[in-house]
Amino acid sequence: MTSSAVNRNRRKMTTSFSAALKRGKAFLTPTSSSTSIPQLGKGGFVKAPEGTLFSKVDPDIDGEDCERDCESCTIKYPSKFKIDEDEKLYGHVNGWATHMLVATGKTDWVKDVSDEKGSVMEAKLMLSASNTPLPQSHHSYSDPTTILLLPSFTIIENVTPKSVPTLIEHHINTAPTSTTPLPTVNPTSAPASASESSPTLVPSTDTGDPIPPPIPPTPSPFTTRPCPHQYLILLCSQRTRDARCGQSAPLLRREFERHLRPLGLYRDLHDERPGGVGIYFISHVGGHKFSANVMIYRRTESVGVDGMVGGSENGGSQGNMEMGEGSQCIWLARVRPEDCEGIVKFTVLKGKVVKPERQLRGGFDRQRGLVSW
Repeated sequence: MTSSAVNRNRRKMTTSFSAALKRGKAFLTPTSSSTSIPQLGKGGFVKAPEGTLFSKVDPDIDGEDCERDCESCTIKYPSKFKIDEDEKLYGHVNGWATHMLVATGKTDWVKDVSDEKGSVMEAKLMLSASNTPLPQSHHSYSDPTTILLLPSFTIIENVTPKSVPTLIEHHINTAPTSTTPLPTVNPTSAPASASESSPTLVPSTDTGDPIPPPIPPTPSPFTTRPCPHQYLILLCSQRTRDARCGQSAPLLRREFERHLRPLGLYRDLHDERPGGVGIYFISHVGGHKFSANVMIYRRTESVGVDGMVGGSENGGSQGNMEMGEGSQCIWLARVRPEDCEGIVKFTVLKGKVVKPERQLRGGFDRQRGLVSW
């Protein structure tokens, strides 16, 4: 198959997947059906006033250089790269419950991936095409692909347009959302023993005959596994929506990589080592006039198999640690290459914002029960 034919099939896959989501309005819009996507309920979460959602860097704590741009950065945007520098940013993004990244193996897409009244976007599922690799067996738009579900940090494989309703019922409906409180960890609790976790037969009160264990649920057609990364940096790269996104994303990725590699944190698309920072290109998220848009997902502190909480200081390989769910999403805009060093050191690794007044669009903090919407 020629490269042009492969690209046509990939475009068909993306639009077909999006169309399948749109066609399933009975599944994707608010109904009483068990397969409807959960609507965005704040569940005790409150809207954080400007300046309170995430901490701002403090020179007394983070060092006198924490607010300075990177002096060693040599990457520059094109001279005609102009954006809106005046409009207020914070608090103007629509809230979302779940963010689903669909693997396409591409860095640019058809203009509208999914943006329709009454579609999955309105049901508070943020849908993004991404440049994550397609399965090796993928040859046509009808073949299975892979998705990444956030904030659960769950990779779901073997997804097809026809299986979307099942995906919603078995995984999206049951996954944690941006307003689901984080699970608490009890360091003193021990894992259940084999005898405790095995099904037991309970005598019947009428006949004395044992009652067989319940019939297990129908197996899911999907394969799931945790995302290996501790942090994710998502860069809007959709040139078909705005040329500035297509220009800025590759330049920012190069600069992020330059700062992450010395820390042992950089992970490319095929690097499955645990921990580190994955950098993905995604489709339009809105606000291209504020390019570059950067979304940073951060997981909770890692939990060891022995119940102890901890992890490496730089977010690298966690060894015997199991990483938790996504606890924060920090959505920045107006990001330039000289901002990348501070974003890595303070936003990715510490959850702080260097230039909140100019760059913070919104996000959520499940640990503190705060959202920007």
